[in-house]
Amino acid sequence: MLRERLKQVEERIHGATERAGRRRSEVTLIAVTKKFPASATLEAYALGLRHFGENYVQEFEAKHPALANLTGPGADAAFHLIGHLQSNKTRIAAELFQVIETVDSERLARRLNQTGTPLEVMIEVKLSEEEAKAGAAPEKLPALIDVIRNCSNLRLSGLMTMPPWSDDPEQTRPYFRKLAALARTHGLPKLSMGMSHDLEAAIEEGATQIRVGTALFGPRSK
Repeated sequence: MLRERLKQVEERIHGATERAGRRRSEVTLIAVTKKFPASATLEAYALGLRHFGENYVQEFEAKHPALANLTGPGADAAFHLIGHLQSNKTRIAAELFQVIETVDSERLARRLNQTGTPLEVMIEVKLSEEEAKAGAAPEKLPALIDVIRNCSNLRLSGLMTMPPWSDDPEQTRPYFRKLAALARTHGLPKLSMGMSHDLEAAIEEGATQIRVGTALFGPRSK
């Protein structure tokens, strides 16, 4: 089942990159495994996937022992934290994840840096008015970027965003376009945006990382 779903997702990615005049190699597929057991990650790894997204530090901490051999010396998987990170969980997050995509404050950046663990980080940008959405305001980016670039253990690679939910990808496209413009302004190469329902629009607007869960693993249990 996963093999067939992965084939379908790949066909969608290829179609979008062709329409955008881009190469398939420019887009990293992050398999979002939150709420799925470690066995789902292992199956995806066996099918060639190497990037995995998790939303909750504690949930991934429980799964990590079964996945520990996918990272470390000689291993090549990367686990991305794509959910909000509380500053009191920075140390354990730095131990578990290779990439933190949701840095949204100077305080959080400094706390991550103080763990002493080298990390790739991205800044989560809030582009909507939704109260529930986390992220740094666009006008706060210059100061936050400066702080992160002065953190010796952090390597800033790009921006990520979570637009308001809509079944219509055309409703989220303007948010993707705005994030891409911000990344160009600040000279950041990576863009993490787009999910199962709107990955084509995200790729067409410049996404270098798409976060796909449902289209690969099916609906999550409530």
